[in-house]
Formats: sequence, structure tokens, C-alpha cells
Amino acid sequence: MGKNVTPMENAYVRQQELITKSTQKRRKRLVRRLTVFFLLVFTISGMLISTLLSRAEVLEQKKHEMEKMEEKLSRLEKKQTILEEEIVKLNDDDYIAKLARRDYFLSDEGEIIFNIPEPKKDKQ
Repeated sequence: MGKNVTPMENAYVRQQELITKSTQKRRKRLVRRLTVFFLLVFTISGMLISTLLSRAEVLEQKKHEMEKMEEKLSRLEKKQTILEEEIVKLNDDDYIAKLARRDYFLSDEGEIIFNIPEPKKDKQ
């Protein structure tokens, strides 16, 4: 049916064909631009999400590391306090004499040191 029809050749038909071709070209360019735009948006979004996730993971690791360091700091502060107390005690002659008797079994003249074991606690 379409093969037997002869197209009309006049100014109006040519003008309509030009308008149709122009509209099709505009649509084609629009589709291309939108495709490129969405690909660009998708790529940038993917990169941003990837960066966000990796930063969140790094942040989580740093928080865990910070907790460990805070625990270590707490232990070291306790140890420092104990050592400072020990320094104060070591300036006392009676404490030094007590340590010498206990650890090195030193005694004064006429003094006998007995080492009494501590009683074992029953496990209940």
C-alpha cells in the first residue's frame, strides 16, 4: 500500500519534512546529552559513595585505635602513680630497712629473720 503512493513535491511537504528531521535531530542530541549527563552523575556518585565508605572504615579503625591508646594511657598513669609512691617510700630509711630484710634477708646484730610462708587459701 505504501509503495504505490507517490510523495507530493511542494514547499509545504518539504517544510514539514525539514521540521520533522530537525525535531528528530534535537531529540537525538537531547537523548545523547542526557545519557552523558546521567553517566557522569552515576560515575561521580559512585566515587563519592566509595570515598565515603572508605573514610567511614578508616574513622572506625582510628576510633578503635584511640580506645586502645586511652586504655594504655590509663595503665601507664596508674603505673606512674605507683612508681611515684615507691620513690617517696624509698626516701624513708625504715622502708629501705624493711625491704632489705624481706628481699635480701639482711638483719641487724642479734636479729634473726624467719620467713613464714603465707597460708594457702582454699578454693571453694
